Amino acid sequence: MKTPVILYGTTNPAKLAHMRRMLSALPIEIAGIREIGAAVPDVEETGGTPLENARLKALSCFQALQRPVFACDSGLRIEGLPEAEQPGVHVRMVNGRRLTDAEMTAHYAAIARRMGGKAMARYQNAICLITADGALHEHDGEDISGETFYLVDVPHAKRVPGYPLDCLSVRPDTGQYYNDDPRPASDSILSAGGFSAFFRRALHLETEEGL
Repeated sequence: MKTPVILYGTTNPAKLAHMRRMLSALPIEIAGIREIGAAVPDVEETGGTPLENARLKALSCFQALQRPVFACDSGLRIEGLPEAEQPGVHVRMVNGRRLTDAEMTAHYAAIARRMGGKAMARYQNAICLITADGALHEHDGEDISGETFYLVDVPHAKRVPGYPLDCLSVRPDTGQYYNDDPRPASDSILSAGGFSAFFRRALHLETEEGL
């Protein structure tokens, strides 16, 4: 049986590599937009929640390419930050402008500095998968959201393109930067189990024991 190929609606190579690691135990292949040479329209992320934005991106890719595709989106909540200043789904957009990786690091380091050098934070994630028949499968449960971490004001020297806040992320239990772990910080903060379970349900895959 041929391994199904599902397109991940992102041009971010770090996110593509991360998703492949999380889903490596499943009998599917994850392809990136750049890898297949596809041209998809830019999507204005006008949704008010990560799930709404994930749906917008997945629908845009599916309509352009007519093939199975999924998209993810995240929101960030920082404890103690006034509601009007919460990043929410606009993690990279500040005052109507899309920040570069370096600008994001500086912006969020400044927020942590205002809050005494560190603040508890957590990502809220969502995923939307559209299968070949056009059916939508969506999820934004706690099992795919990140663990709570400290957002700090002093960046780690290691930088990961596409994940500009990894260098500001610290484990609450040990005080260790996630970037001091040999695994990518995104792998540590996010649990692969929830994403894997989502694809198993949506694609009616065999149990892990049967792979």
